[in-house]
Amino acid sequence: MTELSESHDDPFAPHLAALVVLDDRGVVVGWNRRAQELLGHPDTAVIGRPAIEVLVAPGDLAAVTEAAAQCRRAGGWFGVLPLRHRDGQLVELGLRAHELSRGDRGREWFLAGALAGDVLEWQRDRAVLDGLYRQCPIGLVVHGPDQRILRVNRAIERFSGVPAADFQGMSTGRMLLSDDARKAVDRVRQVMQTGRPLVYSEQFVRLEQDPARERVALVSSFRMEDPSGRVLGVAEMIEDITDRHRAQRRLALLDQVGSRIGTTLDVAETARELAEVMVPHLADHASVDLLQAVTRGEEPTRAVAGPVVRLGTCGVGAQQPGPPHPEGEPVEFGPGTPQAGCLAEGRPVLEPVLPPDWVAAAGRQGAQAPDLGAHSLIVVPLAARGLVLGVMTLWRSRRPDAFETDDLTLAQELASRAAVAIDNARRFTQQQQTAFTLQSSLLPRAVPDQSAVEVALRYLPASAGPGLGGDWFDVIPLSGARVALVVGDVVGRGIHAAATMGRLRTAVHTLASLDLEPDEVLSRLDDLVNLLAAEQEAVGERPVGEQVVGATCLYAVYDPVAGRCSVARAGHPPPVVTAPDGQVALLDLPAGPPLGLGGLPFEARDIELAEGSLLSLYTNGIIGERHIDADVGLTKLCAALARPAGALERTCQAVVDALVPSRPSDDVVLLIARTRMLPPDSVASWRLPPEPASAGRARALTSAKLTEWGLEHLAFTTALVASELVTNVYRYAGGPATLRLIREQCLVCEVSDTSHTSPHLRHARTTDEGGRGLFLVAQMTERWGARYTREGKTVWTEQPLTGTPV
Repeated sequence: MTELSESHDDPFAPHLAALVVLDDRGVVVGWNRRAQELLGHPDTAVIGRPAIEVLVAPGDLAAVTEAAAQCRRAGGWFGVLPLRHRDGQLVELGLRAHELSRGDRGREWFLAGALAGDVLEWQRDRAVLDGLYRQCPIGLVVHGPDQRILRVNRAIERFSGVPAADFQGMSTGRMLLSDDARKAVDRVRQVMQTGRPLVYSEQFVRLEQDPARERVALVSSFRMEDPSGRVLGVAEMIEDITDRHRAQRRLALLDQVGSRIGTTLDVAETARELAEVMVPHLADHASVDLLQAVTRGEEPTRAVAGPVVRLGTCGVGAQQPGPPHPEGEPVEFGPGTPQAGCLAEGRPVLEPVLPPDWVAAAGRQGAQAPDLGAHSLIVVPLAARGLVLGVMTLWRSRRPDAFETDDLTLAQELASRAAVAIDNARRFTQQQQTAFTLQSSLLPRAVPDQSAVEVALRYLPASAGPGLGGDWFDVIPLSGARVALVVGDVVGRGIHAAATMGRLRTAVHTLASLDLEPDEVLSRLDDLVNLLAAEQEAVGERPVGEQVVGATCLYAVYDPVAGRCSVARAGHPPPVVTAPDGQVALLDLPAGPPLGLGGLPFEARDIELAEGSLLSLYTNGIIGERHIDADVGLTKLCAALARPAGALERTCQAVVDALVPSRPSDDVVLLIARTRMLPPDSVASWRLPPEPASAGRARALTSAKLTEWGLEHLAFTTALVASELVTNVYRYAGGPATLRLIREQCLVCEVSDTSHTSPHLRHARTTDEGGRGLFLVAQMTERWGARYTREGKTVWTEQPLTGTPV
């Protein structure tokens, strides 16, 4: 019984059913073995007796009589009746009765019966099977062993638009385009051969009769076998999920816009990201054109239709032609083009089907179609905060289906989100340009002309970091043909760092004009940084990232007369010295604390530099990113400087190429100075005793030397200046004086003594017998000043080599 109940065969089949034959009077004339099994009566006990007498209980007589009457009227009957078992129990059987004509022998009735449960299960199976073929919304295709279609249901008929009967005998994939048909054939063959079912396999379905319409189907396949294991074919359940797939694709695109667009605050990169997101999910070709003002970081004016710059393009396939204007090129949209109208009015344009002559039509030549195969077009504005920033153009040429209204809605949503990212990048660009302008105005525009060193430098602002850095450099001419080389780095980034850098650079210039020693310069800078930090804390400036918490600096003074360099550093990387023979070494200097931290004093160190030596100063950006070990970066820097490229500019560029990435995350400053020595015949020095006659001797020595140098036109003025300065030493210092003349770009006259008394310029009264010396010096020279050393002080003057000062 269990085996029969699990069988899907017809329970009324002759080999399964209880078969009974009644004559026209209701007497049993036929009884098979299955009837005996179900009801317990052997054939000898029922044949020849009325069926009602043997099989029907008195309580069921009325129902049986009514069924018999219906059977006689209709010539047949089907239903369920309770029949009496031999042991008296009632057995519900499903019965099917048919009239049998015996000619002149009258009528007989053929009854086939089965347990009511088996009949009901079979009826449900039949109902399910009938529903699969007639009412099920999911398509059903049955393939034979030869991969020809045996039957399809009405859902396939609705899906394809082809009558179900036309499929019978058709080969698998016959009505699909070649690519889709090949996939369908391979899928059926795989299931047929392996017996492994495929569940929820997605396939694009394009019919030959409607190739422009792309559908997506969800296919589940399984192999059919008979009880003996013989393969009967493959059945496939096919669900049309085109709408669902499009919705998922749109959601995925929206998600990609959030994750892939706006990854940087770069206008051009954001435009490229937008174009790449569109292809191939929504379009075959995409271009993003932004107004030129937007690319410069400026805010566009309203109702401006151009000019624009193409910043993003993308197309399907490496062999597919792209838009004729490459990225970065200006584009002109002619009057009447969809792009021009979209820019001017801020309204999207949808042209589902482009006519064949669309590209060549009058007024359309500026539409910038990627190729003549473009058949559908969408143009949407990129608008943010009520301003149109540009347009995004989408084409379809490879995909046969045209753009629809839903595609336009999706494109508008994507463009709206992307426009916000583009506008943010534009505003960041504007702020960056403002900051860079500020930073550029605070840095030296050019290296001043001087004789002490030949200088090559590189300044590269960070391109990947959050805002400006505070790196700076300087080359400051000093008295006595000397030069100060300065490199510094303010901690932090942004406008505050740049502004602080400007303050420190100004302070360095002021301190350099006082001719202070390097360690003294750094000490006073340290005081200034502490003062700035205290001011910020006093006014409650937050966050901390915008506060001045410190800076590093390296200050070097090179004297081309003595060939000596005095260097001090405040938390800054040490300079690199390359000897004329190529030997490279880091200068061993006390590190000193960064500016603004206080604590240990700064210490300067004097070194001798041979003529032609390279002194390289730099900031952290040149020795690597912040996550790289500084020692590794210093080793690479020394290796690069060990191979000078001859010309100093080439050497400087070679170091940058070897160590700096294309998009540095930190500002980079590299300053390389090649030392020079003044020729011995351009310097003259005399030591004069502290006596009244020294003034006259100074005049004589000065006049003679200037005559020797061919500077007779400066002899009188310079001799008077030297005499006045030597006289001041005799009167106020009380020790010997050293007179030195230096001929370089100007004529330098210096008088040194062992006193630290500061000279003062004053206006003498008409009755005063003295006090006019420094006044005369100031009037007769172009510049003058005093510098102090540990041994004393030096008063110096400068005069141009041609002419006399006014």
